[in-house]
Amino acid sequence: MNDLLLRALRREPTERTPVWFMRQAGRCLPRYRELREERSFLELVGDPESAAAVTSLPLEYFPVDALVLFMDLSTPFEAAGLEVEMRAGVGPVVLEPWSGPEDVGRLRPFDPRASLGHVLEAIRILAARERVPVLGFVGAPFTLCSYLLPGPRASRLNGIRALVHGRPGLWDRLAGFWAEHLAEFAIAQVEAGAGAVQVFDSWVGVLDPETYRDRVLPHSRHLLGRLRTARVPSIHFGTGNPALLPALAEAGGDAIGLDWRQPIDRAWEAVGPERAVQGNLDPAAILAGEEAALAATDDILRRVGGRPGHVFNVGHGLDPDSDPTVIRAVVERVHAFEPEAART
Repeated sequence: MNDLLLRALRREPTERTPVWFMRQAGRCLPRYRELREERSFLELVGDPESAAAVTSLPLEYFPVDALVLFMDLSTPFEAAGLEVEMRAGVGPVVLEPWSGPEDVGRLRPFDPRASLGHVLEAIRILAARERVPVLGFVGAPFTLCSYLLPGPRASRLNGIRALVHGRPGLWDRLAGFWAEHLAEFAIAQVEAGAGAVQVFDSWVGVLDPETYRDRVLPHSRHLLGRLRTARVPSIHFGTGNPALLPALAEAGGDAIGLDWRQPIDRAWEAVGPERAVQGNLDPAAILAGEEAALAATDDILRRVGGRPGHVFNVGHGLDPDSDPTVIRAVVERVHAFEPEAART
């Protein structure tokens, strides 16, 4: 079993830097595009064998050290009684979005082991079949709740910030529901065979540090604290605002996922030495071609210098136009890297 990723999350020395990519099981892979011509996203996610097959697809193109489960952050919505539609170029859309305070009562408590059994079965299939860890994931409360509101992303993010600022009691009820249920879903994924879980707070960068600490951190801390108590290895990923990094680390996670907006050595300093880090290649460097991607990869690896606790990744998801041959070149460069200390 390739356990490089799991050892890196524990900040143990590894023979080489582990590497995987957010959104690696999807839109940039030719075979995935063929599958999507035959079946919808939700059909693929809902069929455990198909979801497992898509999750494994990246290994046909580049030798990554982990497989990230093929599903969507919104997958738990259906279990909570919310109907979701996946729209091209938009993502998940709740068909009856949040319209007022009474909508908190629409959320149906659920046990993920019963209502999300298809996801857990896909993990069991992968854990029995593959020699690299399977990464499960959930959304963080702030990011997940932003999908409940109507309109395009900018409107939804304005709306969720207004709720956080203007109705803190209501926000706490909503976020508290999701923090508890998402924690249980993450724990269930590891029970099914996932090696670790990533908690995505993809849109939290729209907040200032004070608002994050006062209103959002307590709910993320509750989620991540439950994972720590259950001995679930976790990666806590937020993007868009380097000023949030100390607070994200305070909220928890064995590793903190970093975007590309700050050099990785400086970002790790903000996170603190007691955490591993993941990142932080700009996805646009891959779009720029192999030479640019490898130069950016080398810079990250030099800045880390072989320090234990680094997982190489992009600083957000791979762009659909990413070239798999460039991605493979990056993986091979990461695997071949030897810090100067190891060569002397």
